[in-house]
Amino acid sequence: MCGIVGIISQTSKSLESRIIGMRDTLANRGPDGKGHWVSEQDGLALGHRRLSILDLSEKGAQPMEDMRNQRVIVHNGEVYNYLEIKKELISLGYTFDSSTDTEVILAAYDRWGENCLSRFNGMFAFAIWDRIKKTLFMARDRLGIKPFYYYSHGQTFLFASEIKSILGALRTKPRPETVLIDAYMSYGYVPGEDTLLKGVKRLLPGHYMIWKKGCVSRHKYWDLEFENTEDKGLHFYMEGLKERLANAIRLRMRSDVPLGVFLSGGIDSSAITALMAQRMDSPLKTFSVAYDFGPDFNETNYARMVSDQYNTDHYEYFMTPKNFMDFVPDYVRLMDEPVTESAAISLYYIAQKAKEHVTVILSGEGADEIFGGYDFYTYNRVMEKIRPLVELPLLGKSMGRIADCLPHGKFKKYLELCLKPLNERYKGISTHGESEKKRLYSPEFKALIAQNKNLAVDEFTQALFSKVRGKDPLSQMLYFDTKTWLVDDLLIKADRMSMAPALELRVPFLDHRVVEFAAAMPSKYKIHNTTHKYILKRMVENDLPHQIINRKKMGFPTPLKKMFETDLFVYARELLLSKDAKINEFFMNEQIKYLLESHKAKTMDNHRVIWQLIVLENWLKANT
Repeated sequence: MCGIVGIISQTSKSLESRIIGMRDTLANRGPDGKGHWVSEQDGLALGHRRLSILDLSEKGAQPMEDMRNQRVIVHNGEVYNYLEIKKELISLGYTFDSSTDTEVILAAYDRWGENCLSRFNGMFAFAIWDRIKKTLFMARDRLGIKPFYYYSHGQTFLFASEIKSILGALRTKPRPETVLIDAYMSYGYVPGEDTLLKGVKRLLPGHYMIWKKGCVSRHKYWDLEFENTEDKGLHFYMEGLKERLANAIRLRMRSDVPLGVFLSGGIDSSAITALMAQRMDSPLKTFSVAYDFGPDFNETNYARMVSDQYNTDHYEYFMTPKNFMDFVPDYVRLMDEPVTESAAISLYYIAQKAKEHVTVILSGEGADEIFGGYDFYTYNRVMEKIRPLVELPLLGKSMGRIADCLPHGKFKKYLELCLKPLNERYKGISTHGESEKKRLYSPEFKALIAQNKNLAVDEFTQALFSKVRGKDPLSQMLYFDTKTWLVDDLLIKADRMSMAPALELRVPFLDHRVVEFAAAMPSKYKIHNTTHKYILKRMVENDLPHQIINRKKMGFPTPLKKMFETDLFVYARELLLSKDAKINEFFMNEQIKYLLESHKAKTMDNHRVIWQLIVLENWLKANT
């Protein structure tokens, strides 16, 4: 796990100093080494910060050149099946100087070109400069586990693992794309290629990009298919899933440094712990985090249950409201983008704790998005069943009039959602109702949105639904969440908060073979009656206590509702109602005041939108 940066500029006379400056903004991602490579003739420079995981010697240093000095690479992440690919390449006559997966990527690209990507199993973002063809080949893994940002303007092209590196290399900081604040308020993040900084973009998961002679072309090399109408039976899917997940864990245990597991006590991390512990010769190290706010925010008893069963070396960290409040500015700085993910702060503190003992950590990210783990999947499936009634002219109009008259709250929100087809109402877990948003917006911001509606986000999200048109509702939602919520919220959180203390986080459920197998499985094996992640629970029913398998999902719960009623109320009020608050440009001050006061009085639960506004305010302060 590392940090990568690059510059192409025909006009810059200070390539070396600029690439070093970009590189060293990522010191936390790579404390074990640093390097850069410059070709003044080509107007190109590459930089790298190293977190040593494989081949801890200097032979693993980057940027790395191939043996013929024709290509040079910077690489962030891991190709877990590099040993198998390396064996094949050796049989084809290739030789290797190191024990790294990075050198294997270089040789694979030499042999198979862009098609090498189909052979890689892992999480990666890399760039390869071809000194003969004068092309820069850049790629991101299938699911977007590792980040890749870029900026292209005139004669300058920049890329990096984090936005802050790009900003540090620009003479003029890009302005916020304020119209996208509406997308942020809808989703809790901005989905797709665009970020909230004008001109700064993401390379989409499963895509590669080629720079040549000042032109950039983007290409898709992988997508997820939900061809799941054929039913091969429960036993087939249970055995197939266990085989693939066990193999994914085996590959992700390849490391030259100590490794452990984030163990929440939920089914996902407990399954990883069970399958991983069975392969260990010494006690597995596990780590849990909790708030001391009662049983609804403390899963440690479940984590201990799994730890006791598998005799793990278990560590716990207990959060306080002060921990949370103190870290908010650092959270926004580390994330680079405004993302409404409060659990990220818990993850940071437990990652710090884990780094004292291990360098690689496995976690259960992704299981909910491939096996249907959220309650709102069930809510939306119910809505789809009653949609034929809503579409009756008289009933639909009556429900619309009722919704207009209702006070703001959950009932109004869900009634409004029922009136829309799935592709129009579904925005994932962070969905905010249109009426909820618009009562917050200032007249000027409403006018800005009306005049400059950013079509890129709408086109991106609707293209996702077009891809799975005709599939069952659960498959449509899982595809959408895999391409949006998972990559632009959960995986950003996982990358930034683990890399802040230089900890490599690996996610076995997002092995592409597991993801593809799950997509090919009929939806009834994901949600069976009212049981979510049914296939996963059946798969591990002999490996885990029944209390773990049958308990309600919690994840890394954060008591924001309680904290904004008590410890964090004054902080939120002073930040959001300040005369100098940046959000005053977009939101109605009296409406924010109402949100805060009604939440403190416990007449409404506004914790999610309060947190969303806090993140946005801190981000705007740092970027305007």
